[in-house]
Amino acid sequence: MNHLVRFIQELQTKVDFSGAVMLQNGDGHAETVSFGYANRADRLKNNLETRFGIASGCKLFTAIAICQLVEKGRLTFNTKLKDCLDIEFPSFSEEITIHHLLTHTSGIPDYFDEDVMDDFEELWIKRPMYHIRSLKDFLPMFQDEQMKFSPGESFHYNNAGYILLGLIVAQASGMEFTEYVQENIFKKAGMKNSGYFSFDALPANTALGYIDLPDGNWKTNIYSLPVKGGSDGGAYVTVEDMTKLWKALFGQLLLSEETLNKLLTPHAQVNESGYYGYGVWIKKVDEQVFKYHVMGYDPGVSFHSAFYPASQTIAVVCSNKSSGAYDIMETIENSL
Repeated sequence: MNHLVRFIQELQTKVDFSGAVMLQNGDGHAETVSFGYANRADRLKNNLETRFGIASGCKLFTAIAICQLVEKGRLTFNTKLKDCLDIEFPSFSEEITIHHLLTHTSGIPDYFDEDVMDDFEELWIKRPMYHIRSLKDFLPMFQDEQMKFSPGESFHYNNAGYILLGLIVAQASGMEFTEYVQENIFKKAGMKNSGYFSFDALPANTALGYIDLPDGNWKTNIYSLPVKGGSDGGAYVTVEDMTKLWKALFGQLLLSEETLNKLLTPHAQVNESGYYGYGVWIKKVDEQVFKYHVMGYDPGVSFHSAFYPASQTIAVVCSNKSSGAYDIMETIENSL
C-alpha cells in the first residue's frame, strides 16, 4: 500500500488536492496522508484529525437512523409519508412511502434540483442561508410545489426527500435529528470527533471549505451553505471516524443483519453499473458488488468514501475544496 501514497502525492501536485485520505485494508492496516490548509489565512495545515464537511455523504447516516427506527417498530419501510409526519403537503401524492424517500423515487419536488440549477449558492439569494438552522426551515422551499412524477416511477436524486426523512426520524424518536444521529450512530460507532456543527460555532481543527475563483482568488463557503447541516447533508467527520462508520455498519453494531441487507439492496437502478440502496450508492462489476459508496459535493466540499466487499478495504477521501476527492478516489481504485 505504500506505493499508493506515492501515487496520491504525485496526483496531488497535478490536481492541487487539499484534504485527508485514509485507506484501510481488511486486516486493519491503514495508510494515511493529508495535504493543504484547513485554514489558508492562518496557514494551519490539514491533518488526520481534521474534521471535514461531507455534504451529501451523510445521507447514509439518515438512512441508518430510519432503519434503526424500523427495527424498534416505530416505522416500516412501507409506512406512508402522510401517516408518519404531521405536516401538510397540499400537492403531494398520498402514496409516498418511506421506501420511496430513501431511494429517491418519491417524485416530490426538490428544493435544489440539479437539473434546473447548477450553482447551490443561487438558493440563498432570496432566502439567506443564516436563517437555515433546522430541518423545518427547508420546508417553505418545496412544501407547496407540485409532484414531478408518480411515486416509484423513476429515480431522481432528491435532497428534499432526505429532509423529510430527518423530520420523520425526529417525530418517531422524539429527539432532534442531529441529536439522534449523535447518540445512536456516532456514539455507537466510536466517532468521537464527528458532528453536525454550525458555521458560527465550529470546534477546533475543523477545515474551512474553500471556493477557488477563476482569477486566482478564493473565498470560504460560509455564505454558500446552510448554517448547520442536517439529514440531507452537512455533517463533519474525520477520515478515521468515517472508517469506523463502515466498520460499525458491516460489523452489525448499528443494524441487524436483516436490516443491513435491506439497506444494501440495490433498490433503484441509476445507470448501467450503478444502483442506489438506502442512503448508499452501489456499483456492480460483472454482476458482483464492486463497492458500496457515498459521496458529497458542495461549494468548498468534495468527499468520497467506499467499502469494497471483496477485499474488505475501506477508502475515505475528504477535501475542503469543491473538487479533488474524485481524482484521488480514482487513483485508489486503479491500485485496487
